[in-house]
Amino acid sequence: MPGVRDVAPDTFIAAYASHLKRAGKLEVPTWVDIVKTGPFKELAPYDPDWFYVRAAAVARHIYLRKDVGIGALTKLHGGRNRRGNRPSHHADCSASVQRKVCQALEKIGVLEQTDNGGRRISQDGMRDLDRIATAVVEQEKEEEEEEEEEEAEEDEE
Repeated sequence: MPGVRDVAPDTFIAAYASHLKRAGKLEVPTWVDIVKTGPFKELAPYDPDWFYVRAAAVARHIYLRKDVGIGALTKLHGGRNRRGNRPSHHADCSASVQRKVCQALEKIGVLEQTDNGGRRISQDGMRDLDRIATAVVEQEKEEEEEEEEEEAEEDEE
């Protein structure tokens, strides 16, 4: 059975984000349309569903590691801080946004807190992510088969 490691990160995150949005259980804060995701950003994200994408990325990251804290997640989703004519440096993203994402995932049972204050994936969350990964792999196989059939038809003509 394929797992999260067997799927490309971008396709898995897109699939899991759409699953979270369709389920409607993830509690999205009211401020998501106006907040910047980091102090180094100039504008809020253009994608209206960015909170679901971030939640999917955080869930995948925590799935692949045992125990992750908010500080590690801020480093992960940080970016380039452009400092004018001085050289650019890495800047961490907003810890508040990461914390709210983790709290929302905890409420739906995907994550759970550890004794040292970090987060880990729960059994239900692991099963959920594996199910999504399996669906993505099956969908990719179907698309490959359709492409092969189309190529075979073109070759016959």
